[in-house]
Amino acid sequence: MTAARWLLTGARGMLGRDLLAELTGGTGDAAAQVTALGRGDLDITDPEAVRAAVGGHDLVVNAAAWTDVDRAETEEAAATAVNGAGVRNLAAACAATGARLLHVSTDYVFAGEADSPYPEDAGTDPLNAYGRGKLAGERAVAELLPETGAVVRTAWLYGEHGGNFVATMLRLAARRETLEVVDDQAGQPTWSRELAARLVELGRRMQAGTAPAGIYHGTASGRTTWHGLARAAFELAGLEPGRIRPTTAAAFSRPAPRPAFSVLGHDRWAAAGLPPLPDWRESLAEALRRPAFAELAEEARLAAPALAAEPAPGRA
Repeated sequence: MTAARWLLTGARGMLGRDLLAELTGGTGDAAAQVTALGRGDLDITDPEAVRAAVGGHDLVVNAAAWTDVDRAETEEAAATAVNGAGVRNLAAACAATGARLLHVSTDYVFAGEADSPYPEDAGTDPLNAYGRGKLAGERAVAELLPETGAVVRTAWLYGEHGGNFVATMLRLAARRETLEVVDDQAGQPTWSRELAARLVELGRRMQAGTAPAGIYHGTASGRTTWHGLARAAFELAGLEPGRIRPTTAAAFSRPAPRPAFSVLGHDRWAAAGLPPLPDWRESLAEALRRPAFAELAEEARLAAPALAAEPAPGRA
């Protein structure tokens, strides 16, 4: 059987780097031929460049995106050019060549007003410019690749590469005795390494004809708040979780509103013969054993005694 030819866009981002590792040495197709392109290699807003890049590939995984949620509020056209029109370019090129497309989307397509997990077919209503652009990309995949395109929504992504909430909390733990973290937004912390493995497996099954096109929710099972995630990260890293204090989203002024409820349902994985991703806490424990996180945790543990000895602000 001829090895599948994969094109990976956004290959230098947090998820992209995990996808590349999975495709070249993980549990995916060991014989896969992989073309990995970062932003400097391929501008997905350029239709001609996209057509040239997609040609000769069987599967395309799109991890390229405008990810600055707040800047998208003032630069919506630029953000949507990447997250909407850029995805349409990829979908059109895949339609022309017969390649399958796996596109990574977001929980931000929802308003966050639900009180139970959003199913894959729930109505969308984004609160911000970033969400509107990502929804445009989703619609392009559905329109142009109804039988060969998959949209995988994820949320609260963290990993070893690049900036993310878990790494930020561990870095701040080495500098501050206490941290205030939002406790009125619920979601599903998702390890990028596990999402990468799932995307590769979904692509393989789509190529084999055993997984249908459409929308999947690629988030961890269970739910927590940002405050709960920070406490869990501290606890698992051997730090005192009581150092994390709860606060509200209203205490932080940010240009783009965030959904208060970003818990997604996972029923569609059964159609692909796959279980949902593991519980978020189980995955977090495994992730924190990885070298990049373990190093940050060690630095925070070493700094903890000195931080505790410092007088609180405003005290003698």
